[in-house]
This record gives sequence, structure tokens and C-alpha cells, in this order.
Amino acid sequence: MLFRRSSLTVAGLLAGICCSALAVGAHAAPAQIRPGTLSASEPLAPSFSLPDAGRSVRITYLSTNGVTGRGLVPVTAEVILPADKPPAGGWPIVAWAHGTVGVADHCAPSNNPWTERNRHYLSEWMKRGFAVVGTDYQGLGTPGTHAYLDTRVEAYSLLDGVRAALAGIPGLQNRIMIVGQSQGGGAAFASAAFAPAYAPELDIRGTVATGAPYITPELLQQMTALDQAKGGYNPVMVYALYLAQGLAGYDAGFRPEDTFTPKAMSAYQAAAGLCVHELTDKVKTDGLNFSNSLKPDFLKTLAPALMAMKYPTMKLPQPLFMGIGELDRDVPPPLQLGLVKAACAAGTIVQAHVYKGLNHDQTVNASLPDSAAFTTAVMVGQPVTPQCSPIPE
Repeated sequence: MLFRRSSLTVAGLLAGICCSALAVGAHAAPAQIRPGTLSASEPLAPSFSLPDAGRSVRITYLSTNGVTGRGLVPVTAEVILPADKPPAGGWPIVAWAHGTVGVADHCAPSNNPWTERNRHYLSEWMKRGFAVVGTDYQGLGTPGTHAYLDTRVEAYSLLDGVRAALAGIPGLQNRIMIVGQSQGGGAAFASAAFAPAYAPELDIRGTVATGAPYITPELLQQMTALDQAKGGYNPVMVYALYLAQGLAGYDAGFRPEDTFTPKAMSAYQAAAGLCVHELTDKVKTDGLNFSNSLKPDFLKTLAPALMAMKYPTMKLPQPLFMGIGELDRDVPPPLQLGLVKAACAAGTIVQAHVYKGLNHDQTVNASLPDSAAFTTAVMVGQPVTPQCSPIPE
């Protein structure tokens, strides 16, 4: 198990946990309040659902606090079923791990309509016969800090969201694909990695990840050198600002002025309240990049957050599909190919695809035909063709 922060004071969350637990039912015994307990559900506004969907609800459930590793916190999620009659046994599930939206509560996916990209992408998964269970992650739309890119936070939130949906929403089946993009690509990998120990009862068939981050000191140094050579706006700065905001929420000793230059401090402060598109605009306007925004010791000051980005294992029990954009600047290909290399070396069955001429966003929907063939195979237990040294397609 990775080293984790244990000094977080969660008093501010306890009232929410108490109220959520009570909502389960006045006659529920304490032993029944466990991770994945559904505490509330309400219809999802039609504008927040997906095209041609059936029942759509926003649920609140209890999840293990991923920052501390103990105690329960409320988390929200969207559950969207296809409109047709469920197949025998119920709809299999796409456990959706969303990409970066921000760290403020109003940025939570269940508080907003889907982007056009994600609307198309998840609609295609529904056409394949899957229901969607999409967590907001701990601290997004619920009390407390969103510990951005913390793999344990993401994994516990996703796995407990599936547990809650299976227990409380009729028409679902315990046959699961974990699917994610960008931050969610890392969350998908993390969820598959944590699942055998944390949620062994979930029948996970495979993982589909696009734009998935993987950070090592060597890769960070490579990114820094590339940034210094190119100059100008760097989209990775948006994620660095959110990472620092998340760290500040649980580490009272974090001092942003030790990490960021005066040029970047305005954007750092704004990151607490701006969703990703607004913060991206500000980073562009301010012309922020590693060279002019980060102080020399940033790796040291951000070390706890970088540690929390690590995966508990690189060996997944089920096959992994990786979709990588050749021109991805948000999660540069060396980071994603580093994940492919490490997972393959650990013994994970990896099928990686590099999409020629495509960026971070374009790769999501471009990967659909390949992930469809992958999904068809793993859902029925057929072998998939490994590809650990992909070339642009």
C-alpha cells in the first residue's frame, strides 16, 4: 500500500456523513452502513441525461474516504439506463471516470450537462447495451476538498458508486467495464488496480482508458525540458494548478508561494473556483508554462500530491485498452506510453493504440471502433491481441 496522508481533519465532513447515513433508513443497524450504501436518489434533469436514455438518476452514496483511507464520506454520481427493456439479468455497466472538470463543487459532472464529446461517446456505449454509472469523485459536489488526481480517492469513489447502483437501482447487472478519459483514464486504471482488494465482489471484465496520465520523476524532467524548449502556453499548467489546490485542501503546511512564481499566483487562486474551460482561458491569457510559473523546488513542494497519483500496482487482473493521441499536449504521449510500458512489464494484458494526428479530445471518440472490438472480446472472456509497442494508426 502506498504512503498516504493520515493527518487530515475531517470534522467538516462528519455532519454530512451522519445525515447521509440516517437517510438510509431509521431502522438500519450500524453494521449496515458500509462503503457503497445508497443514501439518496433523485431524477436527473433531462438536460443532464443522455440522448435516447431511459431512467436517469443522481445518487448520493457513502464511500471510504480515499484521502485518509478510513471513515465514510458522501459522494454523488449519475446513473443512466438505456431506454429499452433490460436484458435478462440486467444491463451491464460502464463505470465512467470523468476527466478534469475543476475542483469546485459547481464543476461536478452531475451538476452540469454533458459536453458534446462525452455525450456522443457515452451514447455509443449505451448503444452497445451498457448502462452508465458515473461518479463525481469525493469532494466534487459534496463537502470537503477534491484531492485532484489522487488515485485512491478516484478508485474508491468509482467502485463504491457501482456498488451503490447495483444495490439500489433496478435493472443493472454485475458485469462491468471501467472506462475513463484523461483524469478519468488514470482513475479507470487505478480503480481496476484497487478493485481486487477493495471490491472483489465486482465482476470487472476490462478497462478502457484514453489520455491516461502516468507520472515518474524521469518523465516529469522530460516534460519540463520539453516545456522549456517550446515556451508559450502549456495546458499541463491547468492540471498543476488544480493539483496544488487539492493538496492545499488536506495539507495545512502547503505554501503555494513556495511552488508558484508571482506570475502564476493569480491563476492559482482562481483555480479554487474556476471550472476547467475558464481556468484554461486564464492560463492562456496569462501565458503560463512550467518555465515562468513553477519554482525550482516544485517537485519537492508538490511531492505529497505526486505520491498520491501513484497506482498501487501496475499489474491489472483484466485486460487494458489504451487510446493515445499522437498530438496530445494535455497528457503528452511519453506519459501515456510510459504507462503502457510499465503495465506490460508488470504482466498486464495491454492493447494500446496511438491515433495519428489527433489531440487529447479528438482521441476519445476516434477510439470507439477499436474499443468496441476490445469490449466485445473481454465481455465474453475471449482473448485480446496485446499491443505494447503501438505505432500511429
